Amino acid sequence: MATQFARVVGIGHYQPERVLTNADLADLVDTSDEWITSRVGIKERRIAAKDEMVADMAIRASQDVLDKYGYSAEDIDSVYVATTSAIDRSPNTACRVAHALDIPSGPAAIDINTACSGFEYAVGLANDGIRAGSAKRALVVGVEKLTDFTDWDDRSTCVLFGDAAGAVIMEGTDDPSTAVGDTVWGSRPEMSDVIRIEHDVPFIKQAGQTVFRWATTSLAPLIEETAKRAGVEIKDLAAFVPHQANLRIIQGIARRLDFNDNCIVAEDIIYSGNTSSASVPMALSKIVESGSLKTGDPILLFGFGGGLTYAGQVIYCP
Repeated sequence: MATQFARVVGIGHYQPERVLTNADLADLVDTSDEWITSRVGIKERRIAAKDEMVADMAIRASQDVLDKYGYSAEDIDSVYVATTSAIDRSPNTACRVAHALDIPSGPAAIDINTACSGFEYAVGLANDGIRAGSAKRALVVGVEKLTDFTDWDDRSTCVLFGDAAGAVIMEGTDDPSTAVGDTVWGSRPEMSDVIRIEHDVPFIKQAGQTVFRWATTSLAPLIEETAKRAGVEIKDLAAFVPHQANLRIIQGIARRLDFNDNCIVAEDIIYSGNTSSASVPMALSKIVESGSLKTGDPILLFGFGGGLTYAGQVIYCP
């Protein structure tokens, strides 16, 4: 039976154990801590083991959110996984997650690839599915193993990326005060070649300055529209969790928005690097886990990147 709205009821994440610091990278390529932090703000990132797959991390993040909030696999009837780095084509990652968690036979299992905005696209699709009555309770995961596609001889890109997963549980509600807001999403496909992982370009390649200019000059109005669609004023947000692409981009966007002095602007990029579709749910999970937010606080999520694609929505802290 359809419900009028959907809400987020749980948040979790997973990161691999291995930490790669800027000093470690200086032993691999011609770089330094000062060079990296001044350009992108990253101090360290996590690196998955060679035999640790995208699905493995997605499973760990999914189990984390289930355990933290007291849900079981039997409670889930749809699984959405956002990733751009899964190597296997079939079975898809969502099916592997559903099988590993022992979700009862029959869940919808969907992979989504819009790169760094993938998690927000997945939340939007899950929101629409629950409201339409095609799902009751959804597990939504953002996960990446970008180090499989990192050129460790290219200092302009190898300093950026890390591996991680984040996950949320969404379910139906008739209470508008806790409802996920409408998703604002779109793309700039004419700029799709500025971030690439293609058959003849096996490593991540990007035109960093082009991405920087687009993000810092074009996204603030879209973020304002995201708040407006949810009926929330920017100045009333308790937290803003954008894609963790680059600290300078995050701070550049934030300066263009009318946040209140107490609004938390996620800067997990410093300790996790750019983890593409995993970056928003993981940063969100860490903020909630820290106790910095209270139940019902409005949080604006916004992802952007390869494609070029973007998507965002307002959620409320569970």
